[in-house]
Amino acid sequence: MQPQSGSVLVVDDEPSLRKVLRTSLSASGFTVEEARNGEEAVNAVQMHGFDLVLLDINMPGMGGVEACQKIREYSPRVGIVMLTVRDLEEDKVRALEAGADDYVSKPFRLRELVARLRAVLRRSRVQGAEDSKTELLQAGELAVDLKRRLLWRRGEPVHLSPKEFDLLAFMMQNQGAPLTHVKLLRAVWGPEYGNEQEYLRSYVRMLRKKVEDDPSKPKYIVTEPWVGYRFRDPADSNSPSVLEDESGQPL
Repeated sequence: MQPQSGSVLVVDDEPSLRKVLRTSLSASGFTVEEARNGEEAVNAVQMHGFDLVLLDINMPGMGGVEACQKIREYSPRVGIVMLTVRDLEEDKVRALEAGADDYVSKPFRLRELVARLRAVLRRSRVQGAEDSKTELLQAGELAVDLKRRLLWRRGEPVHLSPKEFDLLAFMMQNQGAPLTHVKLLRAVWGPEYGNEQEYLRSYVRMLRKKVEDDPSKPKYIVTEPWVGYRFRDPADSNSPSVLEDESGQPL
């Protein structure tokens, strides 16, 4: 028997898909409730506490993006994973900017969906237990001291410029979460930034040279195609796997 993984509200206007998701997620250890549309989802979140919301982006009436925004207002800490349409990168960006923690593209594999849900649940529980800012961040062979602004790799100090440090620290603080170009630029460089993608890519390239064994095959800072980046811990078996491009090569 699977251990209980938390409660999830499945929101989709297709009854057949809701049935499949309820059966599959229940078998994976989740307690599952359903909502047929965005309005029902918002009401359900207001009335009941859920650990996770699995929300389709395209629904009649209140769409997934609007529902995500309202759910985030009522429940800041609930984990939200959105179902988006494959190859529509604007849907993925809209989902993340509305407050979603992650997304899964249709059609999806159940194994991938469960992994994403568990990763989001794990991050939200860690964040809830650590309201005070952690001074030391660790991932794989990397360790960052936020207070002293220092980075070690395999126990050896690594020199970073101020912006390189800010970028790496922000990514590590949001480990496992997809981060859009706009979110990274505004978080690290300021609210007036957002369109300077090549600027961001340059800093990511420099960071990869300092933290990756092989910068051409990154294990820590991986690319989210058309969206941005995701920082992952290669030592964490539950961390989302390295994404691949159309030719099957890791990004």
